[in-house]
This record gives sequence, C-alpha cells and structure tokens, in this order.
Amino acid sequence: MIVPLNEYDFLRRALNVYGECEAVVSGDVRLTYNQLGERANRWVNLMRSLGVAQNDRVSIISQNSHRMMDGFFGAPLMGAVYMPINFRLVASDFDYILNHGGAKIVIVEDGLVESVNSIRQQLPSVQHFISHSDEGKTYDGWQDYETLLASADAAAPKPADVGENDTACILYTSGTTGRPKGVMLTHRNLYLNAMNSVIEFGLTHDDVYVHTLAQFHCNGWGLPYAVTGVGAKHVIVKKYEPAAFFELVTKERMSFACMPPTMINMALNHPLTDDKRGALPRNGVRVATAGSAPPRALIEGMQEKLGWQVIQIYGLTETSPFLTVSKVKPHMRDSPAEEKYRVQTRTGYEMLGVQIRVVDEQGQDIAPDGQAVGEIIARSNVVMAGYWQQPEATEAVIVDGWFHTGDMATMDNEGMVEIVDRKKDLIISGGENVSSIEVEGMLYKHPAVLEAACIGVPHEQWGETIAALVVLKPGMTADEADLIAFCRERMAHFKCPRVVSFVDALPRTATGKIQKNLLREKFWQGREKRVG
Repeated sequence: MIVPLNEYDFLRRALNVYGECEAVVSGDVRLTYNQLGERANRWVNLMRSLGVAQNDRVSIISQNSHRMMDGFFGAPLMGAVYMPINFRLVASDFDYILNHGGAKIVIVEDGLVESVNSIRQQLPSVQHFISHSDEGKTYDGWQDYETLLASADAAAPKPADVGENDTACILYTSGTTGRPKGVMLTHRNLYLNAMNSVIEFGLTHDDVYVHTLAQFHCNGWGLPYAVTGVGAKHVIVKKYEPAAFFELVTKERMSFACMPPTMINMALNHPLTDDKRGALPRNGVRVATAGSAPPRALIEGMQEKLGWQVIQIYGLTETSPFLTVSKVKPHMRDSPAEEKYRVQTRTGYEMLGVQIRVVDEQGQDIAPDGQAVGEIIARSNVVMAGYWQQPEATEAVIVDGWFHTGDMATMDNEGMVEIVDRKKDLIISGGENVSSIEVEGMLYKHPAVLEAACIGVPHEQWGETIAALVVLKPGMTADEADLIAFCRERMAHFKCPRVVSFVDALPRTATGKIQKNLLREKFWQGREKRVG
C-alpha cells in the first residue's frame, strides 16, 4: 500500500528512534521527543474539541516558540491547515489575512493580544481566541493556550485520512507592494523540501540546530521537519540579537543555523573578545543563508573569522522554499580560494527533484554562458498548489507547468544559476543591464559600509543610472565621493553609482527583504525627479 507523504512522519520516526533524546530547547523549556509528541497529540485533541475539522484553518501569530512546533506536527496529523502569520505585521494586515484565510482558531502571543483585540469584531470566521504567554499572563475574553493544552487528552488521536496533495498550510507572502497572497503548500511540497534539507545540509542526529530564522517564514524554511526527522536538537531563539545568539551558540554547541544576510552582517559586526570567539564551536558548523544575495564579504567574513561554512540556498515561499543550493562541487575542491568564494556567491545548482530553466521574454532558454540574462522558471514537486482563492494570480505565475519566479539570472555551462536582480529591479543604463546586487556587493567591501541598496533613477542621457542608499557603520565616516571613487576603481564605470544618499536604516519587509519601492520614494525626497 502506498502511504501518502505527510510531515507528521518526521515526528513519528523521531518518536520511534529518539524518544528520550532532547528535542527542543526554548527559553527555560526543554523537551524530549516523547514530550514533543505528547504535545502534538494534545494539540490535535484540543483542536477537535474546539470544533476544528479537516481542512479548517488554524492560525498562529507568534514569535519563535516551542508552541509553534505543536501545530507544525499536530496540523498534518489531523488534516487541519496551519496558517502561521508574520508577527511583525500590523492590525490591518491581521484583519485582511485572518478574513481572507477564513481562520477558525487564532492563537496569539501575549504581546500581540491588544493588536488582535482591536479588530476582533471584524473577524467573523474566528470562533476561538487563544493567547499564550511565557509569563503566564491571561486576558479577558481569551482562553489560555497552556491551560487548554494541559486539559486535553494526551492519548494518540486517530489520524485523519490526509492526501499528500491536500493543502498543509497557507502562508501569506509579505510582498513589497499590494495585498499579500496566500500560498497553498501541500503535504507533498513540505515533505520533499524537508528531505532535500536533510541531504544538502548533511543533517544527522548529532546536529544542534538554532532557529534564528522566524518560524512563520515558510514554516521556518522547513527545518522543523528536517531536523526532527533525523532526531537532532532544536534550539529556538525568540528574538535574534548577536550577543545573546553567541552565548546560546556556545552553551548549546550549535552545529547548524539558517541566517539571512542581515543576520550574518549583524553577527560579523558584533564585537567579540578573543576568549568568546575561541569558545565558539567551529568544526562542522554550517550556516545556510537566503532571502537576498549575500555579498562575498559576508561569506568570507563568516568562514574566515568564525570558521563556519556558509551554504547559500535559493527559493521562494511558493517553492516550499528551496530550489537551488550553492556549494563547491567535488571537482572544485582544489580550486583557488578566489574561485571557491566565487562559486559560493552564486545562486546555485538544482536541488534533487527540481528542474530549473532561465528563459528570455519569448520563453526560450538563454545561452548558458554566464552572461545572457533571463528569468528563472522552475518545475518541481515543491512548487505550490496555487494562491488561496486567487486563481488568476496563480495562472499568471504558473504557465504550462512552470513557475515563473520573477528573478533575473544568468546560467553557466555547469548549470550554476546566478541571480542578477528581481525582474522589476534590474537597472538598464545606456542600454546596458546593471545588476543592483553586483553594485551592492562592491559597496559592502568598503570598510565603512554597514548596509547598501541600489536603485535605478531617471537620467537625461542614459535613461537610467544607479543611485546607492547607504548605512554607515557606527563611528565610521565616508562621503559620496569616497564611495563612488571606491567603486570606479574596482568595476566598470557604467555599473558604478552616480549618486549616493546616506540613511539611518534601510526599509525592509517583515521578512527582512529591502523594500526598494520605498527606497525610490526616500531617494527623491527633496530632489528633482531626474539626475543630470
């Protein structure tokens, strides 16, 4: 008999093999796999007692917590649709997502209760409002999560008859413009993404995985499932802060983490004494990074300063999320360090079961010469089922079975893809395509630059030219002429910024992506809308 793929299988295996092993560290809470399994059982029995049926949506709005894990495994066991929501959003966003998704239950961290209370009367589908708190706080009109869970039956519930192509979760993309879209990921999508994670990151039961990445973000990139399947230990960080992160890494002996480039940058710019640096684990530590292209300076800094291997991955919420991985191939092991770093900064090659093409505007494959630019399209069992209640939006991105990512890239003769920009962010100056990512990578090499983002702005002669918005490191100085000269000494002049604006911070979406639409508005404040 063929057994449908289901994420609960990862916990089932951990219970059979690693039941008494430590599974989760979350603040002061420490759980074995048997205890995690019991919480998942209680979660299912609780939800059923509250009237949740198969395919009903259960939403959670929370920072990273062991409580997120209950639903990651409880929902697939009973066939409910899990709907983690970005906790950094505002009340109007919660209003839209909870109504659009039709959530039946909403579980909310204590610090966000008032935000949800402000829209409570506008949420007709929500039948139960449940709060959770590390300090034991309770709220009028809200049921307490831990009290409810403790009162629920701990016996193993009867599994639902769940198909592997049924919707497992709905994840609302943050986007940079417009309303978020609800990405429907299936049990098959999530299962195969987790298996790829086990393979590409070399996960084993000896690993200690630190959850720095927000767990709501594509189910923590699928790592809750992958790490559980091999019986490794989860160490959950509620809020990323470099000093506390390094303390936890040392205490728990981290061997793996996922960190977007912004987190890596914060870690590298945090002052560490020689004693503290010497106490950090080094051998075998891997850091996966994605979300935006990491400048070489970040990869080089982490590997040389801390001794941690950086593995770049690429994907989208719509692809569960992983499509490619960038690691040095076996035949490149003896290559010069310069070439190895060059490989690591590329977007990467296909993961198992993923087909990638890079196509021009006519849908034809571009030349695999590392120069021609086209859009990445993908076909795989990790591609979403579609956008919740938005068939037209789905049809716009899935064409003839291929998902159109909107990312512009080159491909070389070894099948290595390198993103040059988002389709809408590619800068065309004097007929030349300029990758904002490449220019930003150069600016990051300047010793005074903490963060940088480049945009195209209208130019009388060239049509568009490059403007850079830069955040300087604390205590460091640089002016516009310094940074322009720095770039002109190191790259083709048509790629160099023509103007530089200094800002205190770069605007980001709640998932950490730089909002270049807002940067364009910020750049033009007090300026004529054309650079001469």
